[in-house]
Amino acid sequence: MNLLIDMGNTRLKWAAATAGQIMTGSPLANNRINREELFQLWKGLYRPKRIAVSCVSANRLLELVQTVAHELWLDVDIILVKSQAQAFGVVNAYQQPEKLGVDRWLSLVAVWQQYQVSACIVDCGTAITVDLLDGHGRHQGGLISPGLMLMKESLGQGTAALSVSDASHVFGLADSTEAAIYSGTLMAAIGLIEHVLAKHPSGIRLILTGGDAELIAGQLNAISTVDPDLVLRGLLCVLEGHV
Repeated sequence: MNLLIDMGNTRLKWAAATAGQIMTGSPLANNRINREELFQLWKGLYRPKRIAVSCVSANRLLELVQTVAHELWLDVDIILVKSQAQAFGVVNAYQQPEKLGVDRWLSLVAVWQQYQVSACIVDCGTAITVDLLDGHGRHQGGLISPGLMLMKESLGQGTAALSVSDASHVFGLADSTEAAIYSGTLMAAIGLIEHVLAKHPSGIRLILTGGDAELIAGQLNAISTVDPDLVLRGLLCVLEGHV
């Protein structure tokens, strides 16, 4: 068994991987990560052969995860994955490949290994990231925008009279401020994705991941695949190819 850990901006996701299959565990919000919570998550696991980590969250949280892992399983091999210029059939478009977020890199790897088609990969998380992959595994570059909650929070911080809410409303023209913010931010995300698709050849596969993927996918005109475990499966690809 190997342990896969995806440390995002908002939460930690993890999975146990055996024989090429992953079994996801309960995610943990970043503001709840502490030694006791991590012990509760993993104390019942068999000792992993290796641990693969993708981390875009705070260094102190990464250090805590590494410390707990070594307390549970002394001398376990921990692989902190980094973005690469070229690996696993994918060519990174960034001029400084290591600057591409490792979560985005692993999503590219997972999509190419599973689908091997041109794809538009959208991570609908704290930030909304869009990355395009051509039919030869070459990354075409990407875009970054605030996620739905960040958009709402920016409105709350930049105006005196608007409050932030995570409540759901009917999507469309609204008759209240809260509903207008809900639909306006959601429409901004939809518009970004559909504009990218309109600028690129038909036949490109649209794949969404991240916490708001289901919500955004439900309002898109385009057909999409929601794949919540892209980063974890990218980590598995790295472990399977790691010497």
